[in-house]
Amino acid sequence: MNPNVADILIESLPYIRKFAGMTIVIKYGGHAMVDEQLKEDFARDVTLLKFVGLNPVVVHGGGPQINQVLERMGISPKFVRGMRLTDEPTMDVVEMVLGGKVNKAIVAQINRQGGRAVGLSGKDGGLIQAKKMKIVHQETADEPPEIIDPGLVGEVTQINPLIIDTLAKQGFIPIIAPVGSGEAGETYNLNADLVASRVAVALSAGRLIYLTDVDGVLGPEGGLISSIDAKTIKKMVEEGTISGGMIPKIEYALEALRGGVQKVPIINGKRRHAILLELFTDSGIGTEVTV
Repeated sequence: MNPNVADILIESLPYIRKFAGMTIVIKYGGHAMVDEQLKEDFARDVTLLKFVGLNPVVVHGGGPQINQVLERMGISPKFVRGMRLTDEPTMDVVEMVLGGKVNKAIVAQINRQGGRAVGLSGKDGGLIQAKKMKIVHQETADEPPEIIDPGLVGEVTQINPLIIDTLAKQGFIPIIAPVGSGEAGETYNLNADLVASRVAVALSAGRLIYLTDVDGVLGPEGGLISSIDAKTIKKMVEEGTISGGMIPKIEYALEALRGGVQKVPIINGKRRHAILLELFTDSGIGTEVTV
């Protein structure tokens, strides 16, 4: 055996022992979901986690795939503050793509690698309860706030982890599509980053890992910040160093930590075997969010 490979295996041993039995929630999205090699790597990595004694739970997105189907149907995607405006025809597409095409493709990929994945919608077994989201938008301090109706976009009100626990104990890997049910049975489109955070809290997960398309949180000079706390986050958001889609990920990471999740790393899903490198090496990769 190549000595370097042996060194890597030895380095991973204490972490495999440490994480045995631990629930690891992974938010799967971005480039890692569309690149064929990265999709295969992800499936292998998740399967490996299960075989070495961890309990991986995957929450996935699917924005680009939804947009493709909407455009083929002649429906123009519309967003406000990063939220997809979701009328009933759009919700039908969202549910079809997330709960059907995307979810089942991830399940099939993991099963081909020898894992036993099961696809879930947030509607299955009462997993995710939600209510309608209201968006308050204000251009300037001088203007009155505007209430925007995003349609069938929801906020998570409750996670019922029983179905996840049951599957995990039987050796299955749950793959969750981020849609939820309202009190009247209506279906809501949910932010996958938020769902991953709430699921991690409900499961008392040891780790919540966000896969992104960047190395993590970058400083003013573009260098990777290996660890960042709430006070520094607030300052960097105010300065504009942290912006765009990284802001909600950071906010949901902090919510998860305050809810009892032990650690939340944000890592680059475009890097092959990123999850294994984060969990099973001394240095890890990406940015660890702390309170």
